[in-house]
Amino acid sequence: MSTVAQMMTKRPKSIGPKVSIASAAKTMRQARIGSLLVKKGKAFVGIVTDTDVTRRAVASGKPLGKLTVEKIMTAPICTIEGSDAVDAAQDMMAELGVRHLAVTKGGDIVGIISVRDLLLYYKRYAQSKISTEVTYDEPKITQD
Repeated sequence: MSTVAQMMTKRPKSIGPKVSIASAAKTMRQARIGSLLVKKGKAFVGIVTDTDVTRRAVASGKPLGKLTVEKIMTAPICTIEGSDAVDAAQDMMAELGVRHLAVTKGGDIVGIISVRDLLLYYKRYAQSKISTEVTYDEPKITQD
C-alpha cells in the first residue's frame, strides 16, 4: 500500500494571515489548488481552503478585498505523518470532515494531501487491479 508522502503535493503554497480573501482566492485559482497554508513568521498557523472562502467569506456578504485570511482560516491545521498509509488519510478526512491534510515528517509540514489526490490514487489503483485480472471465456461452440 502506498504512503501519504508518495501521494502528497510537495512544497505547499502559503500566504500570510493579513492577506485579503480576494487575493488568496486569486492565488488558489492561478496555482490550480484548493488550499493555502497560512504562515506567520516561520510557523504555519492555519489553512484556508476554497470551502472556507465560500462558506465563511462569500456567504457572510462582507467585502472580500477587506476581509483577511486569518478571519476565516481553519486552525489548528489537521496533520498526518507522511509514512502513514493512504487509507489512513482517507479515514482521517472522513472522521474530521476535512478535505485537506498537512503532511508532516518529523513534526515539520512537508506537503498537502487532498481529497482530489485520494481520488486519483484510488482511480489508478482500481485501473491497475482491472488490468491485472485476466478472465478467460469458454469458447462458444455453435452448430450450423
